[in-house]
Amino acid sequence: MTQCDSAETITEPIEPRIKAWFVYLVRAQNGALYCGISDDPQRRFAQHCSGKGARFFHSSPAQALVYVEACDGKGDALRRERAIKALSKRAKEQLVAITRKDVKTL
Repeated sequence: MTQCDSAETITEPIEPRIKAWFVYLVRAQNGALYCGISDDPQRRFAQHCSGKGARFFHSSPAQALVYVEACDGKGDALRRERAIKALSKRAKEQLVAITRKDVKTL
């Protein structure tokens, strides 16, 4: 048991824990792809499905979480989201296709 007034010293530097963030793509019922970030993509997808997520899904409900990419932190996830949003629909579909191919080979 460690007490506050003990003479214990820490010899190793304490590294701050970096919270994992993810960029993800969700396919809507009309085939459109929505890109977002979250620290828990499964929970966020459930919110989209329940109608409590983005307004994007008001016109066409969320159907599937089709792509998830881990990032080092929230800032990296935001930058990656911006980059993915700038891609053409075809390029986004290629990300999804590559992910499906990788999952099938596991």
